Amino acid sequence: MKPTVDRILKTTVKATARAALSGASLGMLLGMTATETARAQSSVQLYGQIDEWVGATKFPGGGRAWNVGGGGMSTSYWGLKGTEDLGNGYKAVFALEDFFRAQNGSYGRFTGDTLFSRNAYVGIQSPYGTVTAGRLTTQLFVSTILFNPFSDSYTFSPMVYHVYLGEGTYPTYATDQGIVGDSGWNNAIQYTTPDFNGFNASAMYGFANQAGSNGQKKYSAQFLYFHGPFAATGVYQYVNFNSTAGDLDSLLAGYKSQSAAQAGLSYDLKFVKFFAQYMYTHNDIITGGFHVNTEQGGVTVPIGTGYAMASYAYSRSNGGMDQTHKSWAVGYDYPLSKRTDVYAAYLDDRYTNMSSGNTFGVGVRAKF
Repeated sequence: MKPTVDRILKTTVKATARAALSGASLGMLLGMTATETARAQSSVQLYGQIDEWVGATKFPGGGRAWNVGGGGMSTSYWGLKGTEDLGNGYKAVFALEDFFRAQNGSYGRFTGDTLFSRNAYVGIQSPYGTVTAGRLTTQLFVSTILFNPFSDSYTFSPMVYHVYLGEGTYPTYATDQGIVGDSGWNNAIQYTTPDFNGFNASAMYGFANQAGSNGQKKYSAQFLYFHGPFAATGVYQYVNFNSTAGDLDSLLAGYKSQSAAQAGLSYDLKFVKFFAQYMYTHNDIITGGFHVNTEQGGVTVPIGTGYAMASYAYSRSNGGMDQTHKSWAVGYDYPLSKRTDVYAAYLDDRYTNMSSGNTFGVGVRAKF
């Protein structure tokens, strides 16, 4: 069965039970009341994954590089998260998560990346929903990775290439396609509703944190729905700065803002799982805006104890550099255990008026 983001993010039942038992025992020793004991219950979990691959990369218009790389199927990271029971259905929650590059022992996804760039937040969980604040994974990123066969792979996922390897994020080649900004927002606050029979919604707002720049902002809203074999998502995102207030102009003269809307669907027939995504991106420029249409379709097919993956993505801009972007990928993932898998994959990537790019390799991923 294909690994999911949920499995990585959830606190294990055993760890919570041990923490609860430990809190109760301590409460009895100290003569605490039942209410005080419940409020003392807490848990902290260490978790993460290491993903390394060997192969070759050639970006469109560039040359080929053979390498040992990190994050073939998923970016390597480690994290600490915890909860404390506050009583009456309320809990304090926190998470600190750091990307790292096992191939050279460096922290972060690239030189200059911050230490806890995956997530760094604290919040309150209640019967009425969860509020978190800090550096938060964006809702657009969550929808992007949950509804394509290659999930969060920055090496082999066509949809990740079309959404996140572009303008203002990875300037390896000349393009005005892609989403402005990272997969996480700094100085952000988010509210997420409780789960309603597989449905939940969330809203997020990011501040520029700079005096005199209160009009500089980022915001988004999302819904997720999981019911049996069917799943769906819808998300909208708006930004008028990238990293610091007023910096869009450095990407493109007269750049004012960017908005994007994405929808995704999946359906699991057991012998094949279908994925589909559509995204509309509008770039507001002083001299006139332009938009980009992006579509992705893919499948996963169980073969033996593993599964095969295939995905195709297409993007077309109606202005700016007037580019067409086409990518397809195939791969196979084989689990050696519940926590360790090996994989092989190939990606073909093409832009208008550039030589084609492709990436291929084999790798291993271990979760802890």
